[in-house]
Amino acid sequence: MRLRVEFTTEPFDLEEAPAHAVAAREVIQKAQLDAVDVGPFGNTAEGRADEVLAAVSALLRDSLEAGATRVSLQVNVIPEEGR
Repeated sequence: MRLRVEFTTEPFDLEEAPAHAVAAREVIQKAQLDAVDVGPFGNTAEGRADEVLAAVSALLRDSLEAGATRVSLQVNVIPEEGR
């Protein structure tokens, strides 16, 4: 199974990326995921279910430890071709 995760961390800072946002992005960029897209208002990544779920666990832990007061995320199953 493949999954897509979309996430944001708060509070926002338009001047520079807060430590919690940097921590979350580092987790996603280091994970073995495909189609990683990081941006100022949202981030997405795709990959095998086990890899995505491990990355989500790490990004929650690391971003909260780095000062996030809210983490919003959505996980979707990516339909496999031919199914």
